[in-house]
Amino acid sequence: MHLWMSSRRSNLRISSFTVDKFRSFAIYDQHIVMTHIKSQSEILSKLGIPKLNPMQEEAGMAIDSNNHVILLSPTGTGKTLAFLLPVIANLNPEVTEVQTMIIVPSRELALQIEQVLREMGTGYKVNAIYGGRTGSKDKIDLQHPPAVLIGTPGRIADRIRRRQIDTKSVTTLILDEFDKSLEVGFEDEMKEITQAVRRAKKVILTSATEGVEIPKFVNLQRPAYVDYLKENNNQLTLKKVVSPDKDKLRTLVNLLNHIGDQPGIVFCNYKDTIEYISEHLTKQNISHATFYGGMEQIDRERALIKFRNKTHQLLIATDLAARGLDIPELGYIVHYQLPHRVEEFTHRNGRTARMNASGIAYVLQWKEEPLPEFIGPIKAEKISSPTTSLSPANWTTLFISGGRKDKISKGDIAGAFIKTGGLSSDDVGAIEIRQDCAFVAIKKNQVSKALKALDNTRIKKKKVRISEV
Repeated sequence: MHLWMSSRRSNLRISSFTVDKFRSFAIYDQHIVMTHIKSQSEILSKLGIPKLNPMQEEAGMAIDSNNHVILLSPTGTGKTLAFLLPVIANLNPEVTEVQTMIIVPSRELALQIEQVLREMGTGYKVNAIYGGRTGSKDKIDLQHPPAVLIGTPGRIADRIRRRQIDTKSVTTLILDEFDKSLEVGFEDEMKEITQAVRRAKKVILTSATEGVEIPKFVNLQRPAYVDYLKENNNQLTLKKVVSPDKDKLRTLVNLLNHIGDQPGIVFCNYKDTIEYISEHLTKQNISHATFYGGMEQIDRERALIKFRNKTHQLLIATDLAARGLDIPELGYIVHYQLPHRVEEFTHRNGRTARMNASGIAYVLQWKEEPLPEFIGPIKAEKISSPTTSLSPANWTTLFISGGRKDKISKGDIAGAFIKTGGLSSDDVGAIEIRQDCAFVAIKKNQVSKALKALDNTRIKKKKVRISEV
């Protein structure tokens, strides 16, 4: 569904459309609301998706036909789109309060879903609220309630307590990766939220974990199950690399050089370990980003952006990066520290070998360290000391002080860098648009040229500052 609206949704645009393209006219709050129906195929075309996969098709039918649905599918299979499409189709453009509430375990997942919704071009107001974001921003966004509100349990519950969120119009509640939210200690907040929206007719739970106990407070009644956890025909290869040293650093560097230049994640259990590894890799001139819960939100966001756009091909992370996040297809992951539970092991491995693809999960084991029973026996693979080292990063990320609110598109940015900046299309990489800013990857050898030509210039009538991140 595509909507063009005034009042609490978006600016009214009459000139672009003829009257017969609109399905209905309604008047409320002294504003005209006009809706234009956009087909699912049009939405998929806008997203660049040729067709839905079988899981998404089945999930859509289940959500349309049932009030309570449990969607189980591996990380990277498209669960977000699977529940968003039917939910958006059933929103009421005449309702000015929150209609759908999506609860997620992490800030990054909240932002990711918000981004997907904006890229769908529904026209409905959407907002994400989460810890680490200022309360003043929440207050501004919630003054004009979004049709779809995404947020972490703690922040959503807090705003409900402060009566900044009116829940009376919430008809759909989605608990995305609900088991992760419970795992990180949000059970009380989730109980509070489900109680506040107890009149919601439709409740959807999603997870990438098998055999998770459904919380009683959700009060599901004869839920429909869509279970694709056993349908993921991936080709995951487990390999064990034994380290003679307890800290495993030397072995890790040898392994990374052995693997070569391809994107991957090194998983650790603790942020102190990540910082220790990062310091060592920096001394080795190995380009990487770090990602863990104690980082400032802006640093976490930029770490993921630079990982997605290949500024960094290596991410050192906790299990916060194990699921739900939109990150590139990975050829490998490394268990630097062994996971404590089988679920953690599964989700880490799920970052590679996704959707019928192949991938390798390396278990890095100190020679005197026992493997957990759930990992089982793995034949050790000898990694010889490579004669070459990892190539330096070929891309750099630039920040642009203009974004979606300035009507700036990816095409506008690419055009500016090619036409005004004098870069070739091969010099411009991935572009990400945010509400008030944007990020673009360009070849490292073109940074000075681009900054000189484009900083303090105009993109789509907006004078922007451009700087290296």
